[in-house]
Amino acid sequence: MLALIVAILVTVSDQWTKLVVRADFALGESRPVIDGFFNLTYVRNTGAAWGILGGQNTWLTMLSVVMLVLMVIFRRSFLSDTWEHRLALGLMLGGILGNLMDRVRLGWVTDFFDFYLGSWHWPAFNIADAAICTGVGIYILSAFWVHQHPLNDGRTAPSETTAPPAP
Repeated sequence: MLALIVAILVTVSDQWTKLVVRADFALGESRPVIDGFFNLTYVRNTGAAWGILGGQNTWLTMLSVVMLVLMVIFRRSFLSDTWEHRLALGLMLGGILGNLMDRVRLGWVTDFFDFYLGSWHWPAFNIADAAICTGVGIYILSAFWVHQHPLNDGRTAPSETTAPPAP
């Protein structure tokens, strides 16, 4: 249930913020939030993260659909039954769905978070991108925690089985 709630919250907030940006900004318009560090800038991204595979909207749309289906079907084989993994799944599903909705409706993804420091500039991104990256990070860190930490509350990773103690 946690994964579903998080996925819905991410998708709705992502789509709402993108709608506001498209309605209130001209393409390429930038408004400073924190001078010298953070702007809101309306960008259309036809690629994946950081503009990789620009112009490959059809391929990226198909990849998104395949990933959504695989994640839902095989979630029990790669997720442990922890709140961290359910949160990670919800973030990833909501993020993929948010960007997929843009790709299908518009043919591009709306990006607007624009961070920079001096001449260093991070590519613009959106709530869906942040959710996907955060979800992957939580999944990796929590999977390591479950496998490695001696105080893991008795939780097991998805590939582990509980064997009876040796005599």
